[in-house]
Amino acid sequence: MHELEVLDPATEECVATVPVTTPAEVGTAVARAARAQAGWAALAPGDRARALRRFAATVDGHQEELAALEVREAGHPIGNARWEAGNVRDLLDYAAGGVERLTGSQIPVPGGVDITFHEPLGVVAVIAPWNFPMPIAAWGTAPALAAGNAVLLKPAETTPLTALRLAELALDAGLPEDLFQVLPGEGPVTGHALVSHPGVAKVVFTGSTAVGKGIMATCAERVKRVTLELGGKSPNIIFADADLEAAAAAAPGSFLDNTGQDCCARSRILVQSAVYDRFLELLEPGVLAFTAGDPADPATRMGPLISAAQRERVRTFVTETAPAAIRGQAPAGKGFWYPATVLEGRPEDRIATEEVFGPVAVVIPFADEAEAVRLANATDYGLSGSIWTRDLGRALRMSRAVTAGNLSVNSHASVRYGTPFGGFKQSGLGRELGPQALTAFTETKNVFLATEV
Repeated sequence: MHELEVLDPATEECVATVPVTTPAEVGTAVARAARAQAGWAALAPGDRARALRRFAATVDGHQEELAALEVREAGHPIGNARWEAGNVRDLLDYAAGGVERLTGSQIPVPGGVDITFHEPLGVVAVIAPWNFPMPIAAWGTAPALAAGNAVLLKPAETTPLTALRLAELALDAGLPEDLFQVLPGEGPVTGHALVSHPGVAKVVFTGSTAVGKGIMATCAERVKRVTLELGGKSPNIIFADADLEAAAAAAPGSFLDNTGQDCCARSRILVQSAVYDRFLELLEPGVLAFTAGDPADPATRMGPLISAAQRERVRTFVTETAPAAIRGQAPAGKGFWYPATVLEGRPEDRIATEEVFGPVAVVIPFADEAEAVRLANATDYGLSGSIWTRDLGRALRMSRAVTAGNLSVNSHASVRYGTPFGGFKQSGLGRELGPQALTAFTETKNVFLATEV
């Protein structure tokens, strides 16, 4: 039997082996999920909501265990991993609150009454990434279950452990058997079998734009619904009138959190020319404070990269023409470490246009608001970004002009479970989270009842 080997990115040691799900086993899982889904959808909404709240409470009682697993398989600092486990709990709670509010509408029409229903899709596939294995898995799973669907979750090859444990906790909480299944395996084999299966009604994928395009093409063959959260190259735009101290203090976390392995990372720092030099001076201490170290130590702010291959990819950006303005330190020896790095570059450099997915940012000057907009929009992506200014009018103009799905003014926060999340352009398709999350996992059915017969 083929198995996945799970490595600790901080030590390169094998921490677990996990059996791979074969295409035949995917077919069996889909059939079992369909049977479980029929009973789940037939439950009274209040009963479904209570089951999800029990799941949330069970996750809450195992937060420390889940966080420790995340440290081992993903190399996340323990403080971050605890937040991630808590976020899964919060997402389940939030989704449970929407079950009894998933209402249709009555539409005035002549000759009768017209009403709409939100019907569950059936079996939903959620393909989660390795950079935030727990929370992003929950982004798709929680609202899909709340809307009455079954979920088949395929975790990333490198980070299956927390997903498998969540499935066990779902059973402990009393969710029906086979309603939420985890199918570990490689994307081209297990993932493809899941995406192409005719019994899967929708695919939720978070990952690279290249893989997302392939999934979308496969789903198109059966006109299958798809939500895609893909790459990003988010700008961090700092105007001369901004609170420079606050902007510089916040900037390191915006591209170094999770060792830069974040599609929302503000890895393009665009600074107005008049304050460019001063901003770099203010930025340096914060960047150097992000020293990489033992993820299990609560004092650690930055862990390792996920793999040796990812580290090599990050290195290719730094060995090009852009000079390093700031460079931190990383441990020597075992582990996939890379230091915090800030480059000075040009808009046409590869570092300014491609997603790095590592602890590296580029700083580029701009002259005025028009150039800031042009530079901010000069990529194929449009996921997130930040705008730093004290001018409210400018903040609103920039917010409308920058082509991105999630923008923050004088902040770097991109994701809240109560607000919609998704990208423009090649950053994806559809929206996750927020008040409408459940409806994304339903079909709208329209019914006309004649009253004039």
